[in-house]
Amino acid sequence: MDKARRRELIRDHKERRARAGFYVVRCAGRAWVGASPNLDAQQNSLWFSLRNGGHRNRDMQSAWGAQGPEGFAFEILEVLEDEEMTPLGRADALKSGLARWRESLCADAVFG
Repeated sequence: MDKARRRELIRDHKERRARAGFYVVRCAGRAWVGASPNLDAQQNSLWFSLRNGGHRNRDMQSAWGAQGPEGFAFEILEVLEDEEMTPLGRADALKSGLARWRESLCADAVFG
């Protein structure tokens, strides 16, 4: 790869806006719903903390110990269309949407 192409790819990556939205983690009939300002990195972050035994949600951590990674599924529920939102508006939308999704799926929170 030439230097010009490499610079172009790096610039494009830096300018890329993270997708914000809601996701669900499922395991053995249980569901945990979360909201993230960066959906693309969320699953990796969750699996890392669960693999290392340090996830804040003890119920989820216990299920990971019993079922292992094969028993878990990560699904994106909704991506926010927030091109025009301010950072505060985005945070408010994530907070209110989280409550809506938890109620809709009768799910626990990923964190909390």
